[in-house]
Amino acid sequence: MLQKNQKLSYIILSLILLLGIFRFGYYLGYNQRPEIDKVTSVSHKVPTTEVSADFEPFWKVWNILNEKSIHSKDASNQDRVWGAIEGLASSLGDPYTIFLPPVENKSFNEEIAGSFEGIGAEIGIKDDILTIIAPLKNTPSFVAGLKAGDKILKIDDVITNDMSIDKAISLIRGVKGTVVKLTILRDGESKTREIAITRDKIDVPSLETELRKDGIFVISFYNFSEKATILFRNAIIEFIDSGSTKLIIDLRGNPGGYLDSAISIASLFVEEGKPIVGEKFGDNKEAKIYRSHGPRLFNENMSLVVLVDGGSASASEILAGALKEHGIGVLVGEKTFGKGSVQELIDITPETSLKVTIANWLTPSGASISPDGLSPDIEVVFTDEDFRKGIDPQMNKAVEILLKK
Repeated sequence: MLQKNQKLSYIILSLILLLGIFRFGYYLGYNQRPEIDKVTSVSHKVPTTEVSADFEPFWKVWNILNEKSIHSKDASNQDRVWGAIEGLASSLGDPYTIFLPPVENKSFNEEIAGSFEGIGAEIGIKDDILTIIAPLKNTPSFVAGLKAGDKILKIDDVITNDMSIDKAISLIRGVKGTVVKLTILRDGESKTREIAITRDKIDVPSLETELRKDGIFVISFYNFSEKATILFRNAIIEFIDSGSTKLIIDLRGNPGGYLDSAISIASLFVEEGKPIVGEKFGDNKEAKIYRSHGPRLFNENMSLVVLVDGGSASASEILAGALKEHGIGVLVGEKTFGKGSVQELIDITPETSLKVTIANWLTPSGASISPDGLSPDIEVVFTDEDFRKGIDPQMNKAVEILLKK
């Protein structure tokens, strides 16, 4: 009986010791990790999908930076969390999936609102190189001579290899009156150019209209903003009221914008119920088709030419693709940029957001816009020499086509 009681006591004592060691180890592990709850101010929620990943290296690096880096005090714990999320977004290898920390998020919202300080150029990634999508008309970048397709090799003295779009934007933007130097390589040239651009307040234009003396009506369309739909509809009504039946839509240098605007504007031209654009969400998923909802204001008695170039991107390519494939308009100019992906902007906190690519655009025939873009029906090159002489061969070709009809 005594031996049995002794054995039982040993077992109980061993269990108590093991429990004590476990609790002590848990206490050490818990207290040696960063106070992530305080850093993020969010609860530890279980991921919505199963995650198999070793987070130990993350915490090890965190602690080493705290203990050894001479710059450890240069960034707050919250800044490190933002940086970690930026790295998480960039790990997908998609230049258009980006996390926007508070400062960058504020700048992005200002751009959407249509007013900010900078040089007025839309930039993107083309063939893994930071590239000018389009200089906005009458902005410092436009006046300085930047062109769609210019590859940005340096911003001031910072080399742009592997630089994200949001990082480049943060370096290019700045206070009105200050200067930023861009080292660019232009297609067809072997030598780089250094272009100094004085920043200014940028008020992003939407469109301009003109009734030419030859009776041709021109809509110069600069971006698909929130207000673009109503502005474009008013422009079409102005075109109809003018008595003209010949229309040019100039999409050159238009970097795109909202999908809803592209669909609504295309609906003014495409018969109700016909497809305008498709969204492909991934393998084994059926594409979502967006169709014209009308009202169609453009009719068979009217003629249309659409001008495009390497700066025509995203929503511009959706509109141009629909007009071309439904036989409504003739595309004149140069191949478009090829930015055929769909981004959704999601608020993460009141001060931050995530822009994530959720799908790829498809033309009405099912062709992907990325990465090759759209080829014009009639190719006309606009050279630097043309620009210097004030000649616009693409516009001239569009006028020539319409006057023959």
